[in-house]
Amino acid sequence: MLPCAPDAVILRHLLSIAVLPFTVAVLVPMWLARRHHVDLALGTTPPAIATQLAGIVGLGIGLALFTASLRQFAVRGKGTLAPWDPPKYLVVQGPYRYVRNPMISGVLFLLAGEALVLRSWPHGQWVLLFLIVNLLYIPAFEEPQLERRFGASYREYRQHVGRLLPRLRPWRPPGGGVGD
Repeated sequence: MLPCAPDAVILRHLLSIAVLPFTVAVLVPMWLARRHHVDLALGTTPPAIATQLAGIVGLGIGLALFTASLRQFAVRGKGTLAPWDPPKYLVVQGPYRYVRNPMISGVLFLLAGEALVLRSWPHGQWVLLFLIVNLLYIPAFEEPQLERRFGASYREYRQHVGRLLPRLRPWRPPGGGVGD
């Protein structure tokens, strides 16, 4: 197979971002805001301001996790976040040393940040729904597929790194073999 031209690689990533995280983190929240008449308004009380500041922190963490994860998929995995164009190599670098699904964790932080900044219960419900769907989807579909593709390397990684809750210290594979 011929290597992809840089423009083609960028297009693959933009398409996967547009279809998946953009829909989840931008389009659905915009629809919820319109449907429930949620407007961005600066808080006027200390609790409202603190809630919105916590939301801004959540947005920052989410964006950092998502972009760092996406970069690892592109550079180390040679693929995208899309199920139709997955990484060709198991990625256990960067945020993947702490948590197996940092992209999902990042999107959860983004969604929670949006809910807090907007101080919106419908957006909070969207966070919970997204979490539940992923708690069901990941072990039922994604993890068995990863085990078939990457075998013992993935089983070892799964044994040491949590699905959504991060480790306090980065996992380092014995001999640095997996993903290096």
